Amino acid sequence: MAGLCKATIVGNLGADPEQRFTQDGRSMAKFRVAVSNNKRDREGNRQEITEWFSITVFGKQAEIVGSLLRKGSRVYVDGRMEVSRWQGNDGQPRTTLEIIASDVISLDGRPRDTDAGAGDDAGFSDERPVPAPGGRGGRSAPPAAEGDDFEDLPF
Repeated sequence: MAGLCKATIVGNLGADPEQRFTQDGRSMAKFRVAVSNNKRDREGNRQEITEWFSITVFGKQAEIVGSLLRKGSRVYVDGRMEVSRWQGNDGQPRTTLEIIASDVISLDGRPRDTDAGAGDDAGFSDERPVPAPGGRGGRSAPPAAEGDDFEDLPF
């Protein structure tokens, strides 16, 4: 039986995504996501702990990520974890852990056409980008409920 090594994170991009193409011509995007949590130390003081995750996404989603997301964008990422091992220039073994994303969803508002007119929403709508086909099961993001506030999530 096959094992399962899955990750789901919500965080912010640390830099603009880096777009490339694989040797066989498939689109690929790489980016890093910061996930911050609050933790209390031994003295009871609250500390913010930030963990960084390397993300790789392929295909149509990579193109969407490259065109829509920028440094600071808030995203939901779901995928499988993959370990890469290699030997560094100093001869020492190296290991990295990255998430190969099956779904990347922007949690920021999506820019609308500029012809739509200016309003209080500064050119953004509440619609969420839907993952490109090719993810597992053709899932899409659930519509945002009135009053959803992702900042109140406990993680």
